[in-house]
Amino acid sequence: MENNYGKGLKTSGDVIKNPVFIIAFILAAAFVIVGISVPNFGGYMDAAFAWMTSTLGWGFILGATFFVIVTVYLIFSPLGEIKLGEDGEKPEYSTLSWFSMLFSAGMGIGLLFWGVSEPINHYNSPPTGEGGTSEAIHTALQYSFFHWGFHPWAVYAVVACALAYFSYRKNLPMLLSSTLEPMLGRDNLNGFWGSLVNIIGVLATLLGISTSLGLGVMQIGGGLETLFGLPNNNATWVGIVIVVTILAILSTTTGIDKGIKWLSQINLSVAGLLMLIIFIIGPTLFILNAFTHSSGTYFQNLIFMSLGMDATDGARNSWYESWTIFYWAWWIAWSPFVGSFIARVSRGRTIRSFAIGVLLVPTGLSMFWLSVFGGAALYNQHFAGMNILDAVMQDEAQGFFALLSNFPLSGLLISVAMVSVAVFFVTSSDSGTYVIGMLTSKGNPNPPIGIRIAWGTIEGLFAIVLLLAGGLSSLQTASFLGGFPFMLIMLLMVYCLIKALRNELREGSLPVERQRIFAALEDLQREKKIDEDVFTEEASNGSTNDSNKS
Repeated sequence: MENNYGKGLKTSGDVIKNPVFIIAFILAAAFVIVGISVPNFGGYMDAAFAWMTSTLGWGFILGATFFVIVTVYLIFSPLGEIKLGEDGEKPEYSTLSWFSMLFSAGMGIGLLFWGVSEPINHYNSPPTGEGGTSEAIHTALQYSFFHWGFHPWAVYAVVACALAYFSYRKNLPMLLSSTLEPMLGRDNLNGFWGSLVNIIGVLATLLGISTSLGLGVMQIGGGLETLFGLPNNNATWVGIVIVVTILAILSTTTGIDKGIKWLSQINLSVAGLLMLIIFIIGPTLFILNAFTHSSGTYFQNLIFMSLGMDATDGARNSWYESWTIFYWAWWIAWSPFVGSFIARVSRGRTIRSFAIGVLLVPTGLSMFWLSVFGGAALYNQHFAGMNILDAVMQDEAQGFFALLSNFPLSGLLISVAMVSVAVFFVTSSDSGTYVIGMLTSKGNPNPPIGIRIAWGTIEGLFAIVLLLAGGLSSLQTASFLGGFPFMLIMLLMVYCLIKALRNELREGSLPVERQRIFAALEDLQREKKIDEDVFTEEASNGSTNDSNKS
């Protein structure tokens, strides 16, 4: 089968004539202009956030849980045997490179930003029980695991699996519209509905990635304030965005195999080393006990937490709106970007190994990361009398550095953490420009450099607008704006993916089914040969007897 690396628009001149690029770019530019020019833009964003969480929150709760169920089904069903590529194809990247790239793209900045601040927030104000207690410590880690565990990675797995299957197995371009081929038909992937899906994907990606980039900027600013006393304000944020966006654009010109791959592997090593240091010099036994206990309560209460909104408890609902629903919207808004990027680097893996790798390994790493940093922060807050809570309440971006400040060589640790955040910023922005470039170049997996630079610039401008409009609250609203319409598309993706896979099952084209058919045919041929041999032997014996009688 011909591969699809030659598909898509090859030059910037061709791309800028593509209606998807034109419309998406105009809408993105309009958002930037409105955000800069409209007075009280942040107030409008806050009002939109409040309305969407209270009105549409139930949809995110049900949708994210449904995607977990779908991913588990793909792991355990016979459909998991199918390759994301041709049957004999080998994975394009080694397992280590693959994990480092998908983890850097999928979590990166967020875990550094929220690794301390979220558990401390939940410890102070848990969804159930009284804050500031020993029980609140376990609840804090349990719900942190919940927000960074199976649900976000299932969201990514659904989008990535659908894209990889239709692109590598069905030889369609790497477009979100390709995942709806059973509904749209091959000839309409770039038609009205197909283009609409891709435009929504571009805008959701811009809004979702801008949320993460904004968090990264706030945290780098917090680190500069801690180390050098620089004010963590709008001017600092704009300067950080400009510098890091330039670095991301330089990285994107080197391609995935050099820029993103190398940076991801290096940064995963740096982040892992930082985690190992805190694990060793921090409250090691407490971290291990907290990890064990909170893992058990997370698995035990997964269904309850997944559907935990309460129509009669306004306080609990408000907590879910501020945390869980925001996270599910953020992950879904990120899924066109992360899903496309994971699909781009996952060719040659079976659906089962792909789904296990995407769902289980990053979830385990995220849980241990939160146990190390969140556990150390909770121990210092609850048992050692160190006031990390005040720093978090004043500025969530300071939580990580407030923890590191309590350890020896804190200046060095904070510097390493800042570098790690910056590199995660670069890899996220870099990966995002690839994905948006693919969507606006009709599926070219290596979009023209000029197009990547243009979208990298727009990503930086989006982050600046959202930061100036209101900081964290505007970033949260951006996730909602991008997440809800794309969640509806994801539901259609699931229908089309399962339908296409089951068609292969009925046709016997899955590897396992093909082997069973071949084995059955071989058995039939052996039985036929045995019957023929018996018939020949009986005929021969009959002829011999007739000769003897005569």
